[in-house]
Amino acid sequence: MMNIAVLTATRAEYGLLKPLLTKINDDEDFHLNLIVTGAHLSPEFGLTYKEIEEDGFIIDKKIEMLISADSSASISKSMGLALMGFADYFADNKLDLLIVLGDRYETLAVALAAMNQKIPIAHLYGGETTEGAVDESIRHALTKLSYFHFTSTEEYKKRVIQLGESPARVNVVGGLGVENIKSQSLLPKGEFAKYVNIEEGKPYAMVTFHPVTLDDSENAGYQVDEMLKAINEFPNINFLITKANADANGRIINQKIDEYVSLNEHARAFTSLGMKRYLSGLKYAAFVLGNSSSGILEAPSFGIPTVNIGDRQKGRIQSDSVINCEPLKVSIVAAIEKAMNVEYRKRAKQTINPYGKGNASEKIIKFLKSNKNFKNINLKKNFYDLGEVHE
Repeated sequence: MMNIAVLTATRAEYGLLKPLLTKINDDEDFHLNLIVTGAHLSPEFGLTYKEIEEDGFIIDKKIEMLISADSSASISKSMGLALMGFADYFADNKLDLLIVLGDRYETLAVALAAMNQKIPIAHLYGGETTEGAVDESIRHALTKLSYFHFTSTEEYKKRVIQLGESPARVNVVGGLGVENIKSQSLLPKGEFAKYVNIEEGKPYAMVTFHPVTLDDSENAGYQVDEMLKAINEFPNINFLITKANADANGRIINQKIDEYVSLNEHARAFTSLGMKRYLSGLKYAAFVLGNSSSGILEAPSFGIPTVNIGDRQKGRIQSDSVINCEPLKVSIVAAIEKAMNVEYRKRAKQTINPYGKGNASEKIIKFLKSNKNFKNINLKKNFYDLGEVHE
């Protein structure tokens, strides 16, 4: 039996990983070591590790690392705590493989600790680009720290190979978010409306706005102010806002959201809705608003428009249902009006999601089972040069 560790540090990350966790947990060839850290363990961000336990997963280890502050320095200190905590965990546990997803600073720190312990790493969703966020650099760094790669599209596979990774170790599997949409039994519309306390017949939008981590704190506050001013122009639409992640300047955004919601009846704020409720919200929403990857990766599968603000997601492959706008009130208002246009909504319903058919975890498991002898992996990777002839 192979000991496979899987890392999760945020609510969104866990939601994406859930179908893969289920398959690993249910397979007799694997033993799941689920490691939980970061915002999952913070009361400020909803103690979302409880959702993981409620889903029936056994958490192998909870490792504290998050400093309750909002500066770039605090992020670096949190990464230092993660390095120390995971150094001990990896030294004490014999693991055959570590699976990580995405592009966050917590993940980078954990991957560095695993690298030093000579644990092979499988990385989900390298090759993507998000030019407005520090995540861009972290994602590419994780690619170089990892041995196996699972990408969501062929184009992203090419980018991973361009970074010097052998094509034999890069696999296109599609998006786990699409799989969640296909496999989850979602809430009825009335039940969801009751949970979020809105009138069932009134249109609503799902909103998530994260810090653009390459910008300064003043810009983060300015951009969310512009979004909230735009929201204010649509009192006949309910806006359901999920708060920002534990990133630098995230607390500035969350504070402004709380202040706005306290004064405006057509807005609601949630620390975390959980994956099932969040996807249920997408299913019945008029549109998605903000700068979260879910508007790019998941929303198109529901045939609803996405109003994507600013450049946090710049560079990602997008469907035709995504409306890009500047982080300015006038631009956001125009984009919302377009998203509510009847003809545009009809076109959005015909959109094809470029992130796969919803069988990502099946493909990952199939690959892992065909490469079961991780103990004999030679971690001395050769740099794969483009244009050369390789055997």
